Amino acid sequence: MGSKRRKGRPPRRVLLIAVGVVALVVAALVFLTRAPGSGAARVVIPRGASFRVAAESLAAKRVVRSALLFRLYAKATERDRSIKPGTYQLRRGDSYHDLVSALVSGRGIVHVITVVEGWELRQIVPQLARSLGVPPDSAEVAVRDTSLLRRLDIPTPTLEGYLFPATYTFPDGTTARQAVSQMVERFEAAWHPEWDAQLQTLALSRHQAVTLASIVEREARRPEERPVIAAVYYNRLRKGMRLQADPTVQYALGHHVGRVLYKDLEIDSPYNTYKVAGLPPGPIGSPGAPSLAAAVAPAKVPFLYFVAEPDGHHEFRTTFAEHETAVQRARRLRDSVTRASSATTPR
Repeated sequence: MGSKRRKGRPPRRVLLIAVGVVALVVAALVFLTRAPGSGAARVVIPRGASFRVAAESLAAKRVVRSALLFRLYAKATERDRSIKPGTYQLRRGDSYHDLVSALVSGRGIVHVITVVEGWELRQIVPQLARSLGVPPDSAEVAVRDTSLLRRLDIPTPTLEGYLFPATYTFPDGTTARQAVSQMVERFEAAWHPEWDAQLQTLALSRHQAVTLASIVEREARRPEERPVIAAVYYNRLRKGMRLQADPTVQYALGHHVGRVLYKDLEIDSPYNTYKVAGLPPGPIGSPGAPSLAAAVAPAKVPFLYFVAEPDGHHEFRTTFAEHETAVQRARRLRDSVTRASSATTPR
């Protein structure tokens, strides 16, 4: 009888192998369902995308390790056909349950907006309204928020120049005022406290420095030239000379032009620094940190003039006669570049 019982049982070795296989399968599943990375990831789910596309997008951003397993899980729970499109901010390491729930409910959808260095409010406001899905009027009101204007001691009616250039990620439901407030907070964080002492030496207020920085932002094409351009304008201010900055005329015109024409210089505006002495009333765009630093610490150079060369760099001069020579040279170079371009253009 004892021998019969031994024949009816599976050998101990077979049991151990079976347990080992099950353990390996479980370990593999745990490994495959665990995200390969950590931290947050931004994932875009296009409108009309299938769950297959969504799963592959999550795998590409290392939110899930296996797109196939993620799809199988969603299919098994019957939640693979009703995902919401949008830009999601998801956490690597979240469970499949939480990730599928986010895609189905839209929880985790964010709105991304990039404020580019030098952008004006007329560029930022419509972009902000589109990104947040709010009426343009609410964005216009937000950039005129009186409490923020008072906090920053801004004498102009808008926050022009104080919405710091950066890429922002806002949760779904963020209002225009909340978004603008975050942009202002980013400006305040970028402003170094020691700059205030430097401004006393320059006899400039912070608002004037931001205004100067916004002009530098529009003029500079090479990073190393920012402090020199700032110095030119600062030197002209000290000597009582008009700034004669083309970007301020473009701002006064209300649109960008390839080249400022002589007729453009006649526009009546407090921002036309060809006609009005001193700095304009306020910034002409949002300066980035390098331009702010240049305005606060201009280079120690004697230059009063500069002209742009065709390759984007500037020639700096101290006297008007030297400047005129540089201008004529720049014109000849531009003309030669234009002729060369025309000669190589197929007709």
